[in-house]
Amino acid sequence: MKIAIIGAGSFGTALGIALSEQVETVHLWSHSNDIVESITQKRQNAVYLPEVILPDNIIASSDLASVLEGAEYVLSVVPTQATREVWVKAKECLRPDAKIVVASKGIEQKTHKLVSDIFLDVLGEESRSRLFFLSGPSFAKELAMKKPTAITIAGYDGSKISEIQSIFSTQYFRIYGTTDVVGVELGGALKNIIAIATGISDGLNMGNNTRAALITRGLAEIARLGKSMGADPLTFMGLAGLGDLVLTCTGDLSRNRSVGLKLASGQKIADILKSMRMVAEGVTTTQSAYELAQIKGVEMPIAEAVYQILYNDKTPQEGWRMLVQREPRFESDMDEQK
Repeated sequence: MKIAIIGAGSFGTALGIALSEQVETVHLWSHSNDIVESITQKRQNAVYLPEVILPDNIIASSDLASVLEGAEYVLSVVPTQATREVWVKAKECLRPDAKIVVASKGIEQKTHKLVSDIFLDVLGEESRSRLFFLSGPSFAKELAMKKPTAITIAGYDGSKISEIQSIFSTQYFRIYGTTDVVGVELGGALKNIIAIATGISDGLNMGNNTRAALITRGLAEIARLGKSMGADPLTFMGLAGLGDLVLTCTGDLSRNRSVGLKLASGQKIADILKSMRMVAEGVTTTQSAYELAQIKGVEMPIAEAVYQILYNDKTPQEGWRMLVQREPRFESDMDEQK
């Protein structure tokens, strides 16, 4: 069995460590020759996971064709906004029956498409039964350190999910299955927006009450948009919904929460992004989700407030006032529309 991973960021590398226990060799592709050299010579991903020594059976390369050649399983861990470009190239090297597991979280800018839609665009509808989507509460560093982690995998073909579960599962990595692809994807994408909001709240010292309110009402926003797109509302109560949301909003390793903290300190988003080595998907997802909510006619006040701060130069204090000055609502109103 050959497993290939496209994307040698922190999460791609961490997943490679987990998979290295299951197969003889994991082939890891990076666009960066420096990362390939670091893994090959030092057994470290010096850029994204410098604290972790990588197993010898993880082989890194910047040659996409050689990494993909003959691979029965391909794991895609590419930033959402680069997914289409990378996979237009990757599909030319792909084994026709290869199963693809996607761990990217976001919404494509301009098209407002989920990552699953990008793959169907690039690979065609006939690839549907071979596509799976991984999401849930999982910081790469903790997974790489083999701390117990549970996440969800979604697939269009439920009969094949157990096969993927068996390949990924280890003593510390547990995979739950579902056929709700849209729900799992939206949970993974939208929680990053709420994490930026909670980072802003924490940075302004608003306290635990405010953080709890943002997480809870943020979950309501995610579920509303999910319902409008055909997702199962129960998905948002699980690992790919509430689990990922709580972790990303409260954990110190959260890149998106870190963005919010820096915004609260008065830094501008352009300067924040320049200072980061890793991608904070929530920044671009905020714009895509805000526009998608407008199209769907779904009210997402927290996402809108974050959008105004990121893209219309509102201050964090102004964004907060947008929320507290809204008209009172019934909490159970899941059909709240504009």
